[in-house]
Amino acid sequence: MTGTDWAGWQQSWDRQQEWYMPDREERFRVMLDMVEALVGPRPRVLDLACGTGSITDRLLKRFPETTSTGVDLDPALLAIAEGYFAGDERVTFVTADLKDPAWAARLPHGSYDAVLTATALHWLHSEPLTALYGQIAGLVRDGGVFMNADHMIDGTTPRINAAERAQRHARMDVEKAAGVLDWADWWALAAKDPVLAEPTARRFEIYGEHADGDMPSPRWHADTLLAAGFGEARAVWASPSDTLLLAVK
Repeated sequence: MTGTDWAGWQQSWDRQQEWYMPDREERFRVMLDMVEALVGPRPRVLDLACGTGSITDRLLKRFPETTSTGVDLDPALLAIAEGYFAGDERVTFVTADLKDPAWAARLPHGSYDAVLTATALHWLHSEPLTALYGQIAGLVRDGGVFMNADHMIDGTTPRINAAERAQRHARMDVEKAAGVLDWADWWALAAKDPVLAEPTARRFEIYGEHADGDMPSPRWHADTLLAAGFGEARAVWASPSDTLLLAVK
């Protein structure tokens, strides 16, 4: 694999993420089903904390007339996204820090039919996530949608949570022993690539080692989005560990 094989890097990111979330494609399918149901097949989309553009990739394949703005701060993942989508006028990428109060001023549009994100915002703690949800409410047009598919932990069910985690990690251990790349392995490969080495080094200067926020419950997310100005909010898909939360403006 070379730094110019952008499709290869995109696919390897997908495979690494699927080790953690074997139902990843199912959550994307439901997400796009809800986009089509609520805002139609030609939406203007903001792919929030877009990474390599996993959501945008599936969005464009299903809805060829859509447009997508991807926003992220990670220089390595954005390099892959920009390389993979090079020449596609339907896609724009923006470098911005979602903890910067002025991040939305960098976007090419003031409103979107759908703001979508997956497995990205769990690194934010509740206070900055509350502030971000308020900003997102200002970007979604009336009748538009916001969806967040991520780790959302219900603290009222500790035995269920512990059993699910133990089973999930047992599966992951078996697959890891068979040679599956985990997060650290994937980034070690990126650091050795002649094109991605420099942006990978910058990425770790920005973020340090991966750390999670406090991962509040689906109910917290729904209540916070309602308080931010959305009219309806609830889960539309769930696995034992993750939830796809949908809010309608």
